[in-house]
Amino acid sequence: MLELNNIRVVYFIGIGGIGMSALARFFHGRGKLVSGYDKTESHLTKELQQEGVSVHYEEDLARIPKDAELVVYTPAVPKDHQELVFFQKHDYPVLKRSEVLGLITASSFNVCVAGTHGKTTISTMIAHILRHSGYGCNAFLGGISVNYGTNFWSNENNVCVVEADEYDRSFLKLKPNVAVITAMDADHLDIYGTEKAMQDAFVEFSVSVKDDGLLLSKFGLKRGKDLKSKHHQTYSLQNNEADIYGAAIRLRHGSYEFDVMTKDFMLDNVQLNIGGMHNVENSIAAIGVANYLGISSDKIKNAVADFKGVKRRFEYIIKSEDLIFIDDYAHHPEELKALITGAKGLFPQKECMVIFQPHLYSRTRDLADEFASVLDLADEVVLLPIYPARELPIPGVTSRTILDKMKLGKKKMLEKAELRNWLRGKKIPLLITAGAGDIDREVPELKEILENG
Repeated sequence: MLELNNIRVVYFIGIGGIGMSALARFFHGRGKLVSGYDKTESHLTKELQQEGVSVHYEEDLARIPKDAELVVYTPAVPKDHQELVFFQKHDYPVLKRSEVLGLITASSFNVCVAGTHGKTTISTMIAHILRHSGYGCNAFLGGISVNYGTNFWSNENNVCVVEADEYDRSFLKLKPNVAVITAMDADHLDIYGTEKAMQDAFVEFSVSVKDDGLLLSKFGLKRGKDLKSKHHQTYSLQNNEADIYGAAIRLRHGSYEFDVMTKDFMLDNVQLNIGGMHNVENSIAAIGVANYLGISSDKIKNAVADFKGVKRRFEYIIKSEDLIFIDDYAHHPEELKALITGAKGLFPQKECMVIFQPHLYSRTRDLADEFASVLDLADEVVLLPIYPARELPIPGVTSRTILDKMKLGKKKMLEKAELRNWLRGKKIPLLITAGAGDIDREVPELKEILENG
C-alpha cells in the first residue's frame, strides 16, 4: 500500500475540481510539493496559485513533474489526456481522487455524506457544527463553506467529514463510522446504466458502515428498506414516523425557527438563517449526526444559527426589498424543484425568473421530462446551451430538448453572449441562476446589470 506520509511530490490532473482542490490543499498543508493541470482557469485555481500551488492550463509534458511520487486524477479527465497517458505508460503511482481519499481516511473516524442531492450542504453543516463547537474535524467538502471560505480544513482530532460522491462509484472506497444517505434519485445513468444499478451502489455503500457505527437515511427513500446497517435511523423534514424530524416550523424575517424531535431528546427553537425548506431538512440530518457524536444541545443550536451556507447553494447575490437574486448549483430535477419551490415559498408575491444551464448531454437526454416539469414551476425561464463537462455532444440532444417539453408560455433559449443585453433594463423581482457548469461566471455581470440597469 502507498504510504502517503513518505510522499514528497504530488501532481493533480484536474486540480480545479472542487473535490480535487480539497485534496491538493490537504497535501499542500502537509508540506508536500503540489502542482497540477486544469482545462480552464477558475476562482479555485487562482486561489490555489495564491496559496503556493503551481497550476497550468495546457496539456504539456514539459511542465509535469517527472519526479512525481503520486499522480491524482479525476474520472472527468478524458482517458487520452496526454499527461495522464504519460504517467500511466511510465508506471507512476496513478490513483483516482476517490482512491486517495480512501487512503487518507483509512485510519480516521469518518462521517461520510452521500446522496444524489443535499450532500454538499449537509456535509458542510456537520463539519461546521464540529468546528464551531470545538469538537474538531478534518473536512473534505464538495463546496466552499461561506463561514470559512474554503472546501478543506484540518484539525488535530482524527475525525474526517467527507462528501461521499456516487459518481463513478467513488463513495465505495470509503469506510464510514457514520454515514448519511440523502437521496437515491436517478442520475449518472451514463455510469450506472439504470436507476436500479445506481441504487444498488447506495445499498452497497450502506453495508460499508462499520458495525458499531450509524447509518442515517432520509425517511421514505424508494429503496430505504434495502439499506443495510446494524444501527439505522431515519430523518425527515416533519414526518413523525422518522427517528428524527422537525416540528413547529416558523418563518421569521427570512429565517426559519423550528424544533427537532427524536425519541430521546428535543431541541427547541433552532434558528437557521439560510433559505429553503430543504435546508431545514438538511439541518435536521446534520443535527442528528452532531447529537450522535455527543455535542451538547446549546453548542449545536449556536452553530446552526451561525451557519452561513455554501457557495452556490441557495446563495443570495442580491437581497433587497425590490430584488432577490439567488444563485445555485442545482443541476438535477429534484434539486431544481427544491430551489424553485423554496424561493417562491420565501417570496410568494414576487414573479420568479429562472436562468438554467443544463449540465451534461446524457443527463439532459435521460431526465428531459422531469426538467421540463420542474421548470414549469417558474413564471419565466431562460435556457442556456448545455454545459458538456466530460461529454461529447449526443446527436439531437440540446437545451431545446427540455424547452419543447415545457408548457410554460414565457420560455426561451439564449446564448450566454446574448443574455446580458436581453436582461438589461428588465425589472425582475426574483431571479434564480442555476446549473453545475460555468453559469456562475456570469453572476458578477448579471448582478451589476440588475443593480445599475
